[in-house]
This record gives sequence, C-alpha cells and structure tokens, in this order.
Amino acid sequence: MFSQLKKILLIFAIISTQGTPVFAASNSATGGENTEPPASTVRENYTKFEYKIPMRDGTRLFTVVYVPKDRKKNYPFLMVRTPYGTGVFQNDESHYGVDFYPKSLGPSKDFESSGYIFVNQDVRGRYMSEGKWQEMTPHVNSQLQPGEGIESNDMHDTVDWLLKNIPGNNGKVGIWGISYPGFYTSASIIDSHPAIKAASPQAPVTDLFMGDDSYHGGAFMLAANFDFYSSFTTEKNPTPLPKSLGSFDYGTKDAYQYFLKYQSLKKIAAQLNDNQRELFVPNFEHNTYDEYWKSRNIATHLKNIKAAVLTVGGWFDAEDVHGPVATYDSIKANNKGNFNGLVLGPWVHGGWAGADGKMIGDVDFGSKTSEYYRKNILFPFFEHYLKGVDAKPLAEATVFETGTNVWREYASWPPQQAQNKTLYFGADGSLSWTQPSSTGAAAYDEYVSDPQKPVPYISYVATGVPREYMVSDQRFASTRPDVLVYQSEVLEEDVTLVGAVVPKLFVSSTGTDADWVVKLIDVYPSDFPDEHAPRARGHDVPPPIVTMAGYQQLVRGEPMRAKFRHSFEHPEPLVPDQVTPLTYKMPDINHTFRRGHRIMVQVQSSWFPLVDLNPQQFLDIAKANPEDFHKATQRVYRAPGQYSGIAVQVMAK
Repeated sequence: MFSQLKKILLIFAIISTQGTPVFAASNSATGGENTEPPASTVRENYTKFEYKIPMRDGTRLFTVVYVPKDRKKNYPFLMVRTPYGTGVFQNDESHYGVDFYPKSLGPSKDFESSGYIFVNQDVRGRYMSEGKWQEMTPHVNSQLQPGEGIESNDMHDTVDWLLKNIPGNNGKVGIWGISYPGFYTSASIIDSHPAIKAASPQAPVTDLFMGDDSYHGGAFMLAANFDFYSSFTTEKNPTPLPKSLGSFDYGTKDAYQYFLKYQSLKKIAAQLNDNQRELFVPNFEHNTYDEYWKSRNIATHLKNIKAAVLTVGGWFDAEDVHGPVATYDSIKANNKGNFNGLVLGPWVHGGWAGADGKMIGDVDFGSKTSEYYRKNILFPFFEHYLKGVDAKPLAEATVFETGTNVWREYASWPPQQAQNKTLYFGADGSLSWTQPSSTGAAAYDEYVSDPQKPVPYISYVATGVPREYMVSDQRFASTRPDVLVYQSEVLEEDVTLVGAVVPKLFVSSTGTDADWVVKLIDVYPSDFPDEHAPRARGHDVPPPIVTMAGYQQLVRGEPMRAKFRHSFEHPEPLVPDQVTPLTYKMPDINHTFRRGHRIMVQVQSSWFPLVDLNPQQFLDIAKANPEDFHKATQRVYRAPGQYSGIAVQVMAK
C-alpha cells in the first residue's frame, strides 16, 4: 500500500481518481508504453456527473459517474472506491467538477471502448465524502462511533442508489481496485448486494501485520511505512486537497545512512511533523498482533460473497505480495458456488495496470505480460459476468512461471501435483536435497551481526523502496562476512518450485532476540548472455546496467523476528547460546531454476532499512534508544537432529 517509497508506494496512487492507472513520473521504471487514449475521447463519448449519495446513517459519499453518450443499449456499472480522491489530477492538482475529465476510464482502453457506466467514489471521510475515515476500516457490526461505517454497507447503499437513479443501466455491477482500493473492493463484497456480479481485488491490502504492508515475520517494514505515512495523512472532510502532499524530503539520496543516523524508531519518528506521525507511529507502536491489527484483517470476514471474484497480484510486489493469496484462500474457504480465480504475474505493485510487464530492473520476462493479462484475462472476465459475453473459461489459478517465462493454468493454487522436499545447508556452503553427514567438525556456521553496520537490501544509494529490489542482484551481499551463503551444484535439469518457501532453521544467538532473513536466489551461469534491452531509467533504479553473467537474482526473501517464533501475540526472549528451532513461512513463488543455473540461499540478521533494526535484546523496540542496540554472534546449525534448510514444493516431472 506504500508510496515514493514504494516510490513503490505512491503507486498507491495507482488508481487515478477516475479509476485510471496512474504512476508518478519517477515510478515508471518498469518500462512499457502509455496506452491511455487521448483525453478528448472521454469527453466525446461520456457525460460526467457528480453526486453525494446518502448512506443509511445519513452520511453522504461523493461519487463521480461517467455515462456513455450512446444510449442505444444498457450498460453495467464498473466501480472503484478509493481513499486517494476522485478528482481529476492535472499538473499535480486535484480538480473536482463536471468540467474536468480524465485521460481515460477503467482498467484499460478496451473497457472504455466497450462501454460501461464508470463509477468512482471517495470512501467515507476522505476528500469530498462526509463521515469519519478509518485506516483499513474494521468490519464490525456494533459500537460504531458517529460518522463511522462498514464498507460493505456503504457499497450496498451506493449500489441501491445507482440502480434506481442512473438510467440506462443493465442491473449489473462490477468493482475493482489496486492496493488500498483493492482492500475496498474486498471489503465491499462481504454480504454482497445481489447486483454485484463481478469483483477484482488487485494487490489488496489484507492483513497489515501478517506479511502485508506493515510487518513481515514480526519485523517492521521501516522504509516503506516511513515513506508512505509521511505523505498519506488524514484530513478534515469534505474538502478536496488542491495539491498532492508530495514525498518526504530526506535531505539526502541515501536512505540507508539517513535511518542509520537515528537508528531507533522513536528518533526516526521525531523527524516527522504531527500530521505525518498520526498514522506512522501507531504502526510501529502496535508491534505485536494485538486487537488493533486483528480488527483490520479483512480476510477473516470474506463471507457471503455472491459475485465472481478474480484476485490479482504480482510476484514482485513489495507492498502486497501476501494479500492476493490470502484473499483467494479466504474466499475459497468461506464461499461456495461462485467463480474464485487467482492471477499472479511477474509484476511490481500495480505493474499489470500501467506498464507492459516485460522487465523489472535487469530481469527480462520475455513478453509483454501485462498487456496479455489486460486483454486476455481481466477484460474477458468483466465482459462475461457483466455483459454475458462468451469467453474461454478462466482457470482457477493463472500464474506466470518465472525462469521459464511462461503462463501456467492450474485447477487450484498451489498445484496439487507439487511434491514436498527440503534443501539442506551443508558444510563449506553447500546446498543439497540430502541431509549432510556428520564430519566431527563444528556443525554450525556463524557470523557477527552489528546494528551499526547492518546488511543493506540493495547495493546502491536510494530513498524509498526501489521496486526492482525484489529481483535485484545479491552479489554485493554474498561477499559480506555477516551473510551466510549456501549454494547447490550446477543443475543438470530444470527445477520448478511452487507455493510457499518455508525456512526450517536451528539457530542460536548471544543476544535475547534476533532477526533471521532468508533469501532464495537464482544464480545465473558465468556465460549467461547479456541479450536484454537496456532497462527504463528512473529515480528508483540503479544507474549501471550490470552483466547478467553470474547474476544472483533474488527470487524471494523474508525476515523473521525470533521473539515471535511461537506467537505473534506473545513474544518470548531467546535464551543466549541455546540452540532454538525457528520455522516460518515465506510468500509463495512459481519459479524455475533452469538447467545450468544454481540454487542459492543466503542467511543474515539485518536487511536495512527495508526492515527496522533489531536491538538484539528482548525489549519493546518502539521504546528502544540508540544505546540499546548491541552486536550479537549468530549461529546456524547443520548437525544431526539440527539440520537447517528450507522446505519447498517441487513440481513433478
């Protein structure tokens, strides 16, 4: 859900107020042409209306409706609900009024050409809508304060009003949205209005603490949260914001050194003003899975959904890689009878909407995957369920297999034919499918983790979170003394891994808490050809074009804060120097390590400033002072009965 940082995150503005995918100029580094039609086509073919639609409690929600001028037939509604404002953004200004038209409507040009009644709504308490805004609106049915609401109720009341008051509709409604609007899509279809026939939550924010925007493995996602909440604040409503809030001024291009200077979270937060701290501080102060987070987990409430659902996500989405699979799983468990599909492609946050999807950084996926998805998956989905257009039935899971760079269709996700196997860490940095034999030597590897010299997550200077980090070259890390490296022999045949990656470690620390970051890496051959075209340039992409020979491509990485090894609600300290089992689940992958490549695993105890620093003492990190951060010696064991490795699912030949 995050911004510049994300300069990944401003991509949160991935939905223009008119439902059009819009990227900040500095975020266009994924490549691809802008396929938006000229602004005149919207004005020529659609009439814009603005309404304040009353909800059941009297709160009025500001809603923009674009109606086709061709009245020879009836059209379905296609709706976006957003906290980012439905005003048309021009020259960094937000314009409300029926005379301002966007450049395009809907998820792609095909939708605008086909004809829909496009609806865009400021959610409760944002921009021109009345009421009280709540982050990740808790889905509760009691104890509502004045002005608060429930998203599914607001959607129900809006649909009722639209059906009765907008002529020329065919009685069917679709809803979609990316990132935060993806959350509103999911929340809007709970106990859904029967007229809602199709929904597509895309990169939906789902459970902020459990592997989503705010925490991964109990570790706070520092750079992303700082960057987003320094520009995304609450405001008094109803009032349009005339200008974008912009991004935080670090006063430097080097976020690593900026955050290291302050080190502790409370000192970092002190650099923000009161409005910026309003949402940032509660995120790091609520650093266990308490009721604050539980009430904001929309996945547990995804029930009584009557619409066909197509959930969309990206393998390399730095914000919401967890949300799509969690949403798909929950809908599948709690709803029967309706189509529940999942699409996962080789994309960054929202990359399927505005770019061509051919490259991220230096990694080439061989085709314009985003264009394929928009034309062959998303558009036919809505055309079928909202207009009755015949289309090839979608598979339950349509996923892109990186490495081989092909689309796969499966009856479920993960595919049932996958087999469970384990890659074991061995002596001298080896990695294999067989448990290492005992040699009598010390059966562990160790390193010193120093919070004053944390392992960076990228090899270059940047602020925010460069989106390409999720496929970036890890050679810079593999040479550090505080990073353990395990590598397989050269593969004699392709190996395809699907589903979750599960580190199963035996560890010890001289401290009473520690982070363990595990990275799964694809090592390219030393003679790999550099045939890819130069990548698009941008503020968040490193300037040099590196050679792909020997490239160590990050496939998946994830931290785990050891004090949460038994429970995210009730942390427990480590016993210094005591061997402790540590198992956790990393987000899903679908990647083929090609013949001639190697599989590598790196293990480290910091990933900065992507993840906040661990003092390596058992304490409330939100209250830690700089003097509380200490060095610790970390060990990873590979002895009999203490075999460390990663559990994976391998596709059968």
